Amino acid sequence: MKNIAIIMGGYSSEYKISLISGNVVKQYLDKTKYNGFRIHIFKEKWVYVDENDAEFPIDRNDFSVTVNGEKIKFDCVFNAIHGSPGEDGLMQAYFELLGIPQTSCDYYQAAVTFNKRDLLSVLKPYGIKTAISYYLNKGDEINTAEIVKKVGLPCFVKPNKAGSSFGISKVKTEAELPIAIEVAYKEDNEIIIESFLDGTEVSVGVINYKGEIIVLPITEIVSDNDFFDYEAKYEGKSQEITPARISDELTQKIGETAKRAYEVLKMKGFSRSEFIIVNNEPHMLEMNTIPGLTTESLIPQQAKAAGITLEDLFTNAIELALA
Repeated sequence: MKNIAIIMGGYSSEYKISLISGNVVKQYLDKTKYNGFRIHIFKEKWVYVDENDAEFPIDRNDFSVTVNGEKIKFDCVFNAIHGSPGEDGLMQAYFELLGIPQTSCDYYQAAVTFNKRDLLSVLKPYGIKTAISYYLNKGDEINTAEIVKKVGLPCFVKPNKAGSSFGISKVKTEAELPIAIEVAYKEDNEIIIESFLDGTEVSVGVINYKGEIIVLPITEIVSDNDFFDYEAKYEGKSQEITPARISDELTQKIGETAKRAYEVLKMKGFSRSEFIIVNNEPHMLEMNTIPGLTTESLIPQQAKAAGITLEDLFTNAIELALA
């Protein structure tokens, strides 16, 4: 029996969703192969939480825990932390230094994909289309006329390094820009402002499954709100249709684009990329490397449509990490 540390929580606004994802992983872990340990990672504490919700501190020197006098070490880490420090490369680098296998991509890939500016810049030379962007760092002069001239209206103001749609605003007039920028700065000190892409939004998972990189069935996102914001993503204010209602030709084109991005970046583990289809061309918005793993989340939905159970999905991630 292998000891699997399921890390969850994190330092960002997404910690509540991460705790749900981590508990789903624990629930569906193959109990004949693995002992699952829920590890909560927060700024103020790293603890193992047992079945009775008792907490035991993690020794950060070797990522072990002592329970009733017995020191427990882990064979593999299942990373279920959305946002920092699980999705931005910090935990990946830490586990690499300790020589502990983990289920997500390597630290460089995590850092690049978590930074929307860097991700889109890296992928652009490979023919992957994106929105027109304008960048701001905290403290930069805000020239609203210049922003509108470059990206047009409406536009989206987003934190550059944050997930789960926190801090994102759809801006319809130039006067709304300063407020939207302030909202985004609450989540991050870097901002990306993007032109509005008017089209169908889709989400596509790419995973290494049993040694082969496969594209999962594509999900079409139909938001009840103005865009796929936090409410739409996590509080049922959207329809998620898998497989997407698009042509076979377009399905193939999007799948090839998502797979190319995965391969160009030398990705491992899970990835979920978001695209807007404009004039039959997929435009990439972002790539998530620790996507939601709740039973309602998109990757589990897509895996189910592909005939992959959650137990198989999680076993595959662990076995690839251990290989």
